[in-house]
Amino acid sequence: MEAYSKDTYFMNILKQVEAETRILQSKEHIQHGTTTVYEHCVQVAYESYLFAKEHQLQVEIEQLIRGALLHDYFLYDWHNQLTPHHLHGFFHPGVALRNASMDVELTPIEHDIIKKHMWPLTIVPPLCREAWIVTAADKYCSFLEAVEPRLKAVKHLGRHWT
Repeated sequence: MEAYSKDTYFMNILKQVEAETRILQSKEHIQHGTTTVYEHCVQVAYESYLFAKEHQLQVEIEQLIRGALLHDYFLYDWHNQLTPHHLHGFFHPGVALRNASMDVELTPIEHDIIKKHMWPLTIVPPLCREAWIVTAADKYCSFLEAVEPRLKAVKHLGRHWT
């Protein structure tokens, strides 16, 4: 959270989403490796925000951040062996969209981000620039979260991955 606290704009939107939704419940569930769903969503939102800012893209930046924060708003542990969530990758965008729609009024951009972020698994591609950015940031963050611990584990083999 330290890196984000330097950006007041981002933090204000994060605090607003925390106040309006049940997103803090996502701290209870692991997404990839040791990263919680909450940490993952915040990182995807921040990476999306930075990318749009650094490239001076013409996007609805607040909607980009809000949609990214809610993109994995499914609120369950998909690793739980007692209640396994088969095909989680295909179905969680719909669950996240339903949960988010129950808690807040979504804009069409936020709706597209949440519903399409798993493209190409969702088959229908994103329709707006913001959803494409979040889709790419999600893949990037997921890769790092899943692979980085494994790279550290093989570091003792003499390769300097990090």
